[in-house]
Amino acid sequence: MNILSPSILSADFSRLGEEIKCIDQAGAQYIHIDVMDGAFVPSISFGMPVIQSIRPCTERIFDVHLMIEEPIRYMDEFARCGADILTVHTESCAHLDRTIEAIKEKGMKACAALNPATDLHVLEYVLPKLDMVLLMTVNPGFGGQKYIPYCTDKIRRLRRMIEEKGLHTDIEVDGGITLDNVKEVMEAGANVIVAGSAVFQGNAGENAAKFLELMK
Repeated sequence: MNILSPSILSADFSRLGEEIKCIDQAGAQYIHIDVMDGAFVPSISFGMPVIQSIRPCTERIFDVHLMIEEPIRYMDEFARCGADILTVHTESCAHLDRTIEAIKEKGMKACAALNPATDLHVLEYVLPKLDMVLLMTVNPGFGGQKYIPYCTDKIRRLRRMIEEKGLHTDIEVDGGITLDNVKEVMEAGANVIVAGSAVFQGNAGENAAKFLELMK
């Protein structure tokens, strides 16, 4: 199943509830929420209070992407504020397996994210435990960056790895995804598409609908 997960990092924060309702009505299945701590990445963004405050705006899946150091410290809080899928970076977890287990113990789906230059081998032992893998297709921390071309081959290699293990793990891509390249990443094997600027610059509902039409 192909899924659109618009990143509200690019939304108009003064109208955040309205923006979320707009992409919800357009048919976007997930809401992508970037949490940044100013340590793992330079930027600082949403925290638990913001996630909790927007939870009543939609029943769509909250796809919460943690770009923070040692995220295992906050499992309870993210579960309580309404996260459905919790993504942690392989690079930020001293004990990745334990962190994945902690996510699942709190009733959330577990996703592991890899920066563009991080090799897929880090997933070898934990892949069967994951519901989704997020491949960053830009270096994390800022919206509006251009897609890194070598990531297309990385998506293909991850899809082969998943199929060889007989798994049904989703592949999410995040960074520089536009209406011009979304078909390319889907053909490579991605099925969950994060788009920020390409959705929220202009009419978010119309842009989301265009993505969903291309993703059929």
